[in-house]
Amino acid sequence: MKRKQQIVFTIILWVGIHLMAFAQEAMLFPVPDNLTESYPRIFTAQTNKKELQQKIKKEKWAQELLSDLHDRIDVHVERHVNDPEWMVSRLQMNWKTKASNVYVNGINYSHSDGEAPVPTVKFDGSRNSTTVYGRPKLEDILPYMDDERGMYLPNRSKEGHPFEWTDRSETGTIISSINNEILKLGKESAFLYWLEGDVRYAQFAFDLFDVYMTGMSYRKEPIDLLNGHIQTLVGFSHFQVIHERSLETVSILYDFLHLYIENQSADKIGLYDATLKRWIDQVIKNGVPQNNWNLHQANIILKATMVLGDNNDYEDQKGRQYYINYILNVTSTRQWSLSKFMNYGYDAENGIWNECPGYAQGVTKALMEFITNFDNAFNVNLLPYAPVMEKAIKVLPQYTFPNGQTVGFGDTYYGPLETEAIENVIRLAQKYKNQPQEKEYTALLYSLSPDYGQHKSKRKHKTDISSFFSAQPLVLNPKYKQGDLEEYITPTFYAPNVSWHVQRIGQGTDGLMASLNASLGNHMHANGINLELYGKGLVQGADPGKGAGYLDPIYLEYYSQFPAHNTVMVDGISSYTEMLSNHAFDLLNEFPTSEQQNEYAPNVTFSNVYFLEPESRSDQNRMVSIIKTGETTGYYIDIFRSKKQKGGDKFHDYYYHNLGQSMKVMNSKNETLTLEPNDDFGFAGGHLYALDYMWNKQSIRTNKDYQVEWKIDFPQGKDDIFMNLWMKGTEGREVFTMDSPPCKSFRKKGDIPYEVSKSPYLTMVARQYGEAWNKPFISVFEPFTSKEGKQIKTIQGIKNIPETAVGLKIEHKSGRKDYVFSSYEGQLIKAEGHTTDAEYALIGEEKNGDLILVTGNGTKLNSNEFSIKTKSKGNFVLEVKNQVISLHNNVGVTIKHKGKEYYFQPDQTRVIQFE
Repeated sequence: MKRKQQIVFTIILWVGIHLMAFAQEAMLFPVPDNLTESYPRIFTAQTNKKELQQKIKKEKWAQELLSDLHDRIDVHVERHVNDPEWMVSRLQMNWKTKASNVYVNGINYSHSDGEAPVPTVKFDGSRNSTTVYGRPKLEDILPYMDDERGMYLPNRSKEGHPFEWTDRSETGTIISSINNEILKLGKESAFLYWLEGDVRYAQFAFDLFDVYMTGMSYRKEPIDLLNGHIQTLVGFSHFQVIHERSLETVSILYDFLHLYIENQSADKIGLYDATLKRWIDQVIKNGVPQNNWNLHQANIILKATMVLGDNNDYEDQKGRQYYINYILNVTSTRQWSLSKFMNYGYDAENGIWNECPGYAQGVTKALMEFITNFDNAFNVNLLPYAPVMEKAIKVLPQYTFPNGQTVGFGDTYYGPLETEAIENVIRLAQKYKNQPQEKEYTALLYSLSPDYGQHKSKRKHKTDISSFFSAQPLVLNPKYKQGDLEEYITPTFYAPNVSWHVQRIGQGTDGLMASLNASLGNHMHANGINLELYGKGLVQGADPGKGAGYLDPIYLEYYSQFPAHNTVMVDGISSYTEMLSNHAFDLLNEFPTSEQQNEYAPNVTFSNVYFLEPESRSDQNRMVSIIKTGETTGYYIDIFRSKKQKGGDKFHDYYYHNLGQSMKVMNSKNETLTLEPNDDFGFAGGHLYALDYMWNKQSIRTNKDYQVEWKIDFPQGKDDIFMNLWMKGTEGREVFTMDSPPCKSFRKKGDIPYEVSKSPYLTMVARQYGEAWNKPFISVFEPFTSKEGKQIKTIQGIKNIPETAVGLKIEHKSGRKDYVFSSYEGQLIKAEGHTTDAEYALIGEEKNGDLILVTGNGTKLNSNEFSIKTKSKGNFVLEVKNQVISLHNNVGVTIKHKGKEYYFQPDQTRVIQFE
């Protein structure tokens, strides 16, 4: 009977859990029932016109914005009065062929056929936007350009950029770019007509809109002759529905011009609406549902939807209500509901989106923009229906280095954290008088931007009509104060859904931070266990970024591959699928525990991860630690083990790239070593193409300890910044230096004193012949400035320890001595008066008698007057500071001190006493 009850309980529990999961995914967002019948609708309403006109009279920024619009539009509108063909003829249409059918060969345009009764809209030349040809100025575009020779464009690769005919497939996305530029002029002209009533602006906008939309009404979905993936991506104007910008543009134009069309050409509204609906259906039909595409598609659809009539206005009952509900609550093959999209992409535990940092932040920003725009349009707040957004926004500070720049792995650029998502939550909180929410997010915003508002008010507004409705600065309630950044940034943070782990100590110039990532999620690179390092105000060991377009050879063969990253490659062949990748590391251990503030020894962190490198079937293990030795000093430990599972190891290459204009290799005595040219490091021999993108290769074989030092040379009067890398020598080691393609992840050089994106990325490669498990790469990184100098005096490898173990003795100029041990297989290490069996152990001895003992995943540590043991492996930290002893332990520990034993239950950091 008892057994039956257990079975019944298990079934009920299983059903309950799955019903809850289903309910969460099936949660419906509300569809507004108060849709306005008048136009415009997207940015504003007819009833708000007087308010906007008053704003322009009172606000200088609005006056300047209006003046800028007139400066850009007026010349074209005035010309159009007497020459109505000038601008219209520059639209990229099939003027002569009137082709209705488009065919592509994968990512490139092939040909068109079929004949419509009117000129039709041309389709782009390629999915790849990279091309030697430039987009010409409007005045340089041939009128009615539709020639069998292709497109007449300037060749930017030739001196003087001469114009020449070229096949359309060579022109990238220039066609849709030209059309959208012209349609944007029409959009702005339609707005000025609505605002000021000058019919000349309406006629200019209508002529462009009518020709384009009538032509688009006869266009059919492009056909991929290869029957490949591209068939699921194409739109009507662009190879990717995510970039159907012209659909957004014509929708806004139509919105402001609708009353004019009703009065002048009402018979065409049916054609325009049908064309918009077909275009919307194409965006829904194609695309990618599981990443940022889904959201950007929804934003495009929403704008186009808002200018449609109600469901009852159409025979198929597909009007505004239908499409609004679709993007919110309906899931189809390539367009998911908002609920499914968020449930799939966000980690419900920590709020991290499953793409690289740049795209992840962009999704959270865009989601809040969608929610805010939806509320502005319909007065419906969707935020309470998306509870994960709270975590997604609060987790954003975890992306930041101590200088405020975000981590840069995958297809990401370094830069400040974007705060728009936080601002939009505050706007909604103010509107709906949610004071606790407003207080909480104001504190978060101020913690990231203490001087928020001071710089934004001085910023010149973007010359676009949207600025009239979104540029009003957010006014923060002065009674809500700045929060503590430490509440949002923790010493360690682990995001399993993107295989990313970060550890950090301190903020600002003297903070330290190490970021590790593998390759899980979208827009990721094939990089194994990749490392980013911070030092003295800069992300010195920086990820290189995407480097080029996603379809360019240098991206596919270099920037997205192992040799471009700070990682270890096996036998010159390590690789796997980049972009949407499924190769994560396992987090074996960390201290402190992710997202914990009170489980903390303030000057030590560490992590230990395992990765299976699939191409060579190799085991890889990387242990990284930060050790802060003073307010301005500290260093990193990096122990990287690597071996093939089935043996036969040829070599393992440890790559490290660092910012700087110069680099030198030295021995342990700081004497410069002479390296010889070496052309053997390359593709030849069956290795990755990536190696042939690197040049100026030199090497030296040595079994001695060595150092590599990078210098970031600042102008006179400023401190230069350095990174010193010490590596333990071993038999079978060869050290290479080389120049790599530029680091492209810094859009703006900021505080960096040279053009990073145009300069070689200085690279050191340590090659270990044979396996690198028992002869691992053992590194100590110390960032320092020219004023301070290096604070580490000497580093020595400790001898007479087990073969698989690591031991280091690090002496500092301050008199401090650190002993670092790593026993990967739990073997007992006895050396220098210390005993441990831990994966990671640190003994830090200060000159004044202060002491810190750290054990990671061990059962024993004997040092000085303390003998600490546990019954099971765990982490524990004992610190003696000013004769006060504190302890943190996540397992029970027995401490023997001065002949007596004391037992301590697992607990957070606290002061202990020995009676």
